Amino acid sequence: MVSDFQIITRLVLTLVLSGLVGLERQVHRREAGLRTHILVALGSCLIMLTSLYVFDIYKDKAALDPSRIAAGVITGIGFLGAGTIIREREGKEGVKGLTTAASLWMVAGIGLAVGCGFNRTAIYTTILVVIVLRWFRHLEGLIFRDRSSVNNAGKTAKEERDGI
Repeated sequence: MVSDFQIITRLVLTLVLSGLVGLERQVHRREAGLRTHILVALGSCLIMLTSLYVFDIYKDKAALDPSRIAAGVITGIGFLGAGTIIREREGKEGVKGLTTAASLWMVAGIGLAVGCGFNRTAIYTTILVVIVLRWFRHLEGLIFRDRSSVNNAGKTAKEERDGI
């Protein structure tokens, strides 16, 4: 049985880890920011804790699989994430919100991991997610700057903005 101290520790750790990811999204003014990411992860953690509790109290009475509830969380978060994806307006190509949808999916996984006591892996994953969100944006800019940001007139996006 999970103690009250372990429950509180797991919930607080989930709040901190998902808050780091949500803060990065908030800084970049994304619709799903700090609070959304924290709520998704806390909900996932709670569901995982509940799943473990149900498994613990019924393990001698029925065959249960605590991972079934976790699988449902991942499916449900897919629908939430889909709601954050927006197709660009007429005349623009692509979609917006894919990274935010992916980060919501990740914090759900982080919440599930912390909920079942997989704390170190959740911490390592959070660090990697923040690195990807924060620093890979700059890396993409360096790698793909010349190829992806050239318009039909042969100008880069920066040249076009600067009126060059």
